[in-house]
Amino acid sequence: MFSGMDAFIFVHTVISLAAILAGVVVVYGLLVSKSLENWTILYFVLIGATSLTGFGLPADRLLPSHVVGIISLLLLVVALVARYGFRLVGAWRWAFVGGIVSTLWFDVFVAIVQAFQKVPALHALAPTQSEPPFAIVQIATLVGFIAIGIAAGFRFRRAAPA
Repeated sequence: MFSGMDAFIFVHTVISLAAILAGVVVVYGLLVSKSLENWTILYFVLIGATSLTGFGLPADRLLPSHVVGIISLLLLVVALVARYGFRLVGAWRWAFVGGIVSTLWFDVFVAIVQAFQKVPALHALAPTQSEPPFAIVQIATLVGFIAIGIAAGFRFRRAAPA
């Protein structure tokens, strides 16, 4: 069915898509000021696994995807420290929200890149990913995530976790 690397890529993709789903649920919780603790923990695990398994994909040099993975892991650590170390006190609430929203954006960013590489209709629109359709989708996604992040930062007013 799958070769070893094909199976690894499949698992990495499934984890990435599951992280996006869990992240959407967590961000929704932030927007409605509800702590969805189980979803948040699931998101932390999945987004961490997404970044870590990305380093196992075949590459002969440092790629932009590796840089995204490193930044995502650093932001994940910030969100974890904000949530469980500093209990969302003061600016740490914003650090938590920013960490959640930005790591989700990075995963969506990579998903868009992959979609434009692998989906024939999208690839035809932007074969080198330097064409306007690709840029428009990525810019619109970034602007949307910035707006969602700002809204979530103002709306999420939860007490510190136990």
